[in-house]
Amino acid sequence: MRTAAHEHARSGVYDGPEVLDLVAKTSDRLNARQGDVTHAMSELLANIAYLDEDRRLRDLLEASVEGNVKTIFHILSNHISTDNLQPTTAAVEYALRLAQRGIPANSLIRAYHMGQDNLLAEFFAEVQRLECDSELKLKVVHYISGVLYRYIDWICLYLLEIYEQEKQRWSTASGNVHSSLIHKLVAGETAGATSFVAETGYSLNQFHVAAVLWVPGNGPSSDEVMVLECCVRDLAARTGSSSPPIFTAVDRNTAWAWFPRSTNEAPIDMDTVREVTANRPVRIALGLPTRGVTGFRRSHQQADAARVVTLGSSSDAAQAVSYGDQGVAIVSVLARDLESTATWVREVLGPLARNAEGATRLRETLHTFLSTGGSYTETAALLNMHRNSVKYRVEKASEERGRSLGVDRLDVELALQVCHFLGEAVLAD
Repeated sequence: MRTAAHEHARSGVYDGPEVLDLVAKTSDRLNARQGDVTHAMSELLANIAYLDEDRRLRDLLEASVEGNVKTIFHILSNHISTDNLQPTTAAVEYALRLAQRGIPANSLIRAYHMGQDNLLAEFFAEVQRLECDSELKLKVVHYISGVLYRYIDWICLYLLEIYEQEKQRWSTASGNVHSSLIHKLVAGETAGATSFVAETGYSLNQFHVAAVLWVPGNGPSSDEVMVLECCVRDLAARTGSSSPPIFTAVDRNTAWAWFPRSTNEAPIDMDTVREVTANRPVRIALGLPTRGVTGFRRSHQQADAARVVTLGSSSDAAQAVSYGDQGVAIVSVLARDLESTATWVREVLGPLARNAEGATRLRETLHTFLSTGGSYTETAALLNMHRNSVKYRVEKASEERGRSLGVDRLDVELALQVCHFLGEAVLAD
């Protein structure tokens, strides 16, 4: 096994045990606030083009950053050679996911170099706090920057190879031309609409209902796309599609689909959708019936907006959601600016907006009570509670807010709807 002395002697960076001790001390200090370092770096990298496409991709980005940062701290604290390293699972999965979605590799490489620069700045600030002379500090920074350079160079080469292999595998999968045409239509390129029918057999001159389907979690499975496609076929058969649906995988966990409706303008029955998805590890968000090329794109936009809304919800009802469901459309708009929305929710609900079990119970009861038009009896039946218990919770909720529901009832209803869908994202710790 290589030692730090062997590895760094070749680069001229190693300068004795005193430097190694100070490197380890610096790394340990920075590791003590690893969570803050990881979060700040993830926020920075999410600003790179294509890396902020959705919340799931952002979560995987942060997991990848965390894994890389922890590895670097481990290398520096324990003087480990970079020769025999293995990348973290999250880093590999993130590279694969970018390849599957057709996100350029240069976005991934830029993220690693920006991360390197950001982390080096953190190390530099920490080195300045060391109680030693300037010359020794310079040697410590020199050592750390050398390790960072080698680590980033190694992992970029490793992940680029994985990325290219996955991109090649994904691009040669069946339906690639078909998928390309769909993406162009969704992006607003209508020039290929004429050839679309000939290539895919799917008519655009009708009503469509778009769907976004996904399997929750980041753990990849070889048959998840098959599970999603099977779900789409079953839904088409159960909901009266006029011809076969069109389907394309976005990555190993996500797919888009459109259900042809001919001249049928009626929304798809959500009870049927929930029956089909009930025993499957699948979540689905639907758009509304819209017609033609423009409708093909608009229904997809609605489905994707509904998907964003459901990502924060832990409710079983969120397994299958339509853009036409109560509150989904307006909450999807509010979800675009989570910081402002969270502030508004807390202003409207006060202590009821706490992320606590007691507050959650009061919110759910009040939400159901207001949705029934203020019926204690109906609320009790829906929540399987005694009528007096419902009345107590409603009064307690008003007491927590500090003002009567009659003052701003519409705001309260909307704020509760936002909490129902967006969950912790808008609640106060």
